[in-house]
Amino acid sequence: MNSAIIVAAGKGTRMGPNVDKLFLKLAGRHVVAHTWSRFNQAACIDEIILVVRDTMQPAFAELARQFHFSKPYRLVVGGRERQDSVCNGLEALDPGAEVVAIQDGARPCTSEKLIADTVRAAHETGAAVAALRVTDTVKESDGGTWIARTVDRSRLWAVQTPQSFRVEVIRRALAAVKGKGLIVTDDTAACEQVGQPVKLVESAEPNPKVTRPGDLAYVEALLRQTG
Repeated sequence: MNSAIIVAAGKGTRMGPNVDKLFLKLAGRHVVAHTWSRFNQAACIDEIILVVRDTMQPAFAELARQFHFSKPYRLVVGGRERQDSVCNGLEALDPGAEVVAIQDGARPCTSEKLIADTVRAAHETGAAVAALRVTDTVKESDGGTWIARTVDRSRLWAVQTPQSFRVEVIRRALAAVKGKGLIVTDDTAACEQVGQPVKLVESAEPNPKVTRPGDLAYVEALLRQTG
């Protein structure tokens, strides 16, 4: 059995004050409804856990009703940090779940193929992540203002979501993070704490995250192309 956790408890402050980016409408649907739809349609996913802010449960239940999402789902309240939200989602998984795909709620363009590829790789290796090769020249700064040196980009990847794991692997990794009092920016960073190799699964199609106002037109254009 494969599960998905959609992390949708953040406030998205970079979009601007008093703006909930997950409920912005693009191509006829809220951002998070597009994300949910991708996993609802993914044949490899059997259940969906949505981690949401407290008091937002009715809004998400309404999305399920409005867009006729048929796959079993549960709503879970998020935690203080992203990793706490993921832990809350893990606690809500069906006991039979073998692999879990963890997805940003604000990443609405993820293809079914990419979901399936990361899930398959996680079954084989324990952990896998959608990623994009870095093609721009990368500079390391000195104090954030001046270039200190050029970084070799040939080994660099920008990681995205879904990030898929055998359930016991991500639980063990996040327990190690908690035990060390660390805060990690994504779930593969937790795997580094326990020496778990993570397979890079290259994103063949655009898979952007809605973060800033300038992202909206591009993401909407992609959604209109892909449905």
